[in-house]
Amino acid sequence: MYCNQCGISFLLHEKGYLYINTTENLSAYKLEPHGDGWWYIPYDNHQELLERIQLLTKAQDQSLSALCLKRKIPSAGIPLKSLIIQLQNKNTISIIQSGELISFLQPIIDLQKDDQLFGYESLLRTKEDNDISPGALFSTAAKAGMLSLLDQRAREAAIRAKNLFIPKGVKSFINFLPSTIYNPDFCLQHTFHLVNKYAIDPADLVFEVVESEQIEDMGHLKKVLQTYKREGMKVALDDVGAGYSTLEVLKMLDPDFVKIDRQFIQFCDQESRKQQFLGEVMELANELDITVLAEGIERKEELEYCRSLGVQLAQGFFIGKPSPNPVYKTVSAN
Repeated sequence: MYCNQCGISFLLHEKGYLYINTTENLSAYKLEPHGDGWWYIPYDNHQELLERIQLLTKAQDQSLSALCLKRKIPSAGIPLKSLIIQLQNKNTISIIQSGELISFLQPIIDLQKDDQLFGYESLLRTKEDNDISPGALFSTAAKAGMLSLLDQRAREAAIRAKNLFIPKGVKSFINFLPSTIYNPDFCLQHTFHLVNKYAIDPADLVFEVVESEQIEDMGHLKKVLQTYKREGMKVALDDVGAGYSTLEVLKMLDPDFVKIDRQFIQFCDQESRKQQFLGEVMELANELDITVLAEGIERKEELEYCRSLGVQLAQGFFIGKPSPNPVYKTVSAN
């Protein structure tokens, strides 16, 4: 069964029946009617299935609903174009479905407390024998209609990493896509179950809106963030300066942390425009009691300038690179 609202994945059977839901007559394509708008045709392997779909898509709308079943019992389907993507990217789809994912951990330090370790950001990676970039994973998942499932798998990997490697009292920053969480009260239950399963202190978890997603529905995002906070977890906004930097928006969303994107950090010790922006962010954050994190720090001068402004937290290659093992050395050692 497939459900784009709960992370349940579409099963692509090696042999079975292709079902198409349409008001059109598909008998010219050798499909048989089943009823209720469903047409079906058997297939013996994935190559044959792909060929049949490609023949159909030359004349039919790719948004038609499709299914692959072992038996002649149609239910809910997925868009035909999503099925094509799944057939063309079987290895990547298999990794997403099986959850063969891990988290690399990048240290976050407290600039106002002698650079002591504050937490780690969990960054999604595939296991060593699957050299697929996170960008390729999310791109394929989006095209295949599996973004909700991948986002859920990424949260799973991050929570496992917290349980295995990160001690109690050290924060774990976990990325998520708000658009994949259709109903927070329902869609996040799997995440909350894992937190309880591993007996993780909810206060050690910070759920962070990913920088790549353009938020159109601030009301929905507020509801998602409130659901996390209701469970005792913290929330963070990434990429401050690209839509979150107004007083009204920050007041409405009420995040615990905001992260300043690397574009405003790089050479901030030298560029007055960036210094002005950072000063404005700090003024807003202080007014709303929000903790500021500077990411993308690659030079000592950047780190020291952020420290002088009162920025509390910092992250970047100068501090530590992402690693499967959370080993943090002091900045002076780096």
